[in-house]
Amino acid sequence: MSRNKMARPGGRSARVQASVHTAVRELESEVGRDALSVPMVAERAGVTPSTIYRRWGSLAELLSDVAVERLRPETRPEDHGALPADLTAWAEEFLDEMSSTAGRAYIRDALLGDPDGSNAGQCSAYAAEQVGIVLSRATGRGETAPDVETVMDRVVAPLMYRILFRPAGLDTAYARRLVADLLGTDGASGDR
Repeated sequence: MSRNKMARPGGRSARVQASVHTAVRELESEVGRDALSVPMVAERAGVTPSTIYRRWGSLAELLSDVAVERLRPETRPEDHGALPADLTAWAEEFLDEMSSTAGRAYIRDALLGDPDGSNAGQCSAYAAEQVGIVLSRATGRGETAPDVETVMDRVVAPLMYRILFRPAGLDTAYARRLVADLLGTDGASGDR
């Protein structure tokens, strides 16, 4: 288990994590990611460098932890009234966020400082949770819906592969096609 996963969720530990994450975000915008150092972050956060090394181990692991937090969805997926529209809208938004310059940087950071794969697993869990909300709504409306793992395999995985390894020409039409192929629709019902 990585150092950042062993920390207690509340009290001083939570305050330290919050101040260090804030320091990283502020310094990234002021001096750029490449200029960051543990001593610089520690000074801004009001902690000692040893606190950061003890908790995160390295700058790469700290940046990974911050990236995972930034990749956490801030809102629930919107309800457009039907599964094709809901899943299409979610896939388009996911693609837009993850394929942006910032999104790609967060993905790289999340993976680079992740020796045991727990951060990658957390990012996957965020997507699965969002997909689960969309599918639960559909089931609640009486619609037939695939399971979460099928959506992860047939929509999320190809999007992530293309974002990371073949971004040229990647657009929302691709996301719409993935959803339409999964649901066996022509894609028109997913258009808004």
